[in-house]
Amino acid sequence: MKAWQYAVWGALFGFAGSAQAVMQSSDVEVLQLKNGMKVLLLEDHSIPNANMYTFWKVGSRNEVPGITGLSHFFEHMMFNGSKNYPPGSFDKVMEASGGSNNAYTTADVTVYTNWFTATAMPTIVDLEADRIAHLKIDDAKTESERGVVLSERSTGLENDPWERLYEASKAAAFEAHPYTWPVIGFESDIKAWTRADLERYFRTYYNPSNAVMVISGDIKPADVKKLLADKIEVIARDEKVPEVRTKEPPQQGEKRVFIAKEATTAPQVMVGYHVPETKHPDFYALDLLTEILTGGPSSRLVKLLVDDKRIASSVSSDLPQAFDPTFFAIFVSGMEGKDPREMERLLLSEIDLMRKKPVSAQELQKAKNKKVVDLYRRMETINGKSQLLGDFEVFHGGYQKLFDAAGSYEKVTPADITRVMNTYFLKSNRTVGVQDKQEPADFRY
Repeated sequence: MKAWQYAVWGALFGFAGSAQAVMQSSDVEVLQLKNGMKVLLLEDHSIPNANMYTFWKVGSRNEVPGITGLSHFFEHMMFNGSKNYPPGSFDKVMEASGGSNNAYTTADVTVYTNWFTATAMPTIVDLEADRIAHLKIDDAKTESERGVVLSERSTGLENDPWERLYEASKAAAFEAHPYTWPVIGFESDIKAWTRADLERYFRTYYNPSNAVMVISGDIKPADVKKLLADKIEVIARDEKVPEVRTKEPPQQGEKRVFIAKEATTAPQVMVGYHVPETKHPDFYALDLLTEILTGGPSSRLVKLLVDDKRIASSVSSDLPQAFDPTFFAIFVSGMEGKDPREMERLLLSEIDLMRKKPVSAQELQKAKNKKVVDLYRRMETINGKSQLLGDFEVFHGGYQKLFDAAGSYEKVTPADITRVMNTYFLKSNRTVGVQDKQEPADFRY
């Protein structure tokens, strides 16, 4: 091992030791409620606060044509009134207790997050239990939020340079699997949802057996267990959560998508490949690839396209956490007046080079260092701990795998990087999307 590697890993192991000192697998207490909900409890008295993450295993992947966007819609509706907390009171009660909240929806999950002073735990559990057990699907509120979501969708398509291109490219890449439609849903579906659609969807997917709750912070597990037994465990539903049975068939050739956007000031290029789900053994090599390709000024594509060729203003990549085989996407924001065909050619030439010539041990080690440091930084806070425990429990096959993650990154070799590139980064498995004022000549060949 070279001197610089000793220095970096010495620092990392110190970091790791510090982080592991405040959280180990044995610190996590697992509670299986009678209604099927799994709860992870982590006692951490570093600050007098606590948080609660509830991972509902429902996202746009669980929808069908006609009701696309419903998962995201419930992210809104869950803040709009329940039996004992009328519309607007969820936030007010939480803030009065010194807390705050948020939520997000992906193709696979809808996650609700509450942060609060530890003494407010009974109030927070009561708030959460009431909306799980007794959410009110009121016609007036539904119409109001329907308008909010429609506005959110149109604003995103107009103002986000990537949303329309990503939506169209993913729709081309996935022929059968529900990852083909956008998380926010189609406009016509959003306008057409009925009250019966909402009630059926809520009963089916907001079933406690379909959720993982993580509570971390300055808690007394015995007290939390009693609260959960009184308020959450008593909520039970008979509905069985249906499985997503559709499998995406293998792609048989390159797909190309062009989006004409008059308001575009510079071209955007997106290249995506089908890759496995998060719990697949190749996840760590693919995740390191995001760092090698686009993770900072010295990464392959940023250095090539932004610094050396000065053809792009930024380059990034995305590997979603996913239950099913997903989509590894690389985004290139071009400089004004530049040719998107040249951006694509340069990007693909670098991909081809990496398929033939292994990355250096130093380049790979740098990517590992950044991933592991990021992991341990997130483990320094109760917020990061809760989210990581939930992510690993839901996506990686168990929260215990969080404590193996650093070792899993370290095991990846340059040959593994070459192997996954030659497995997934193939022309036949590729979708290219371009957005510009006019379609380039020879774009569709």
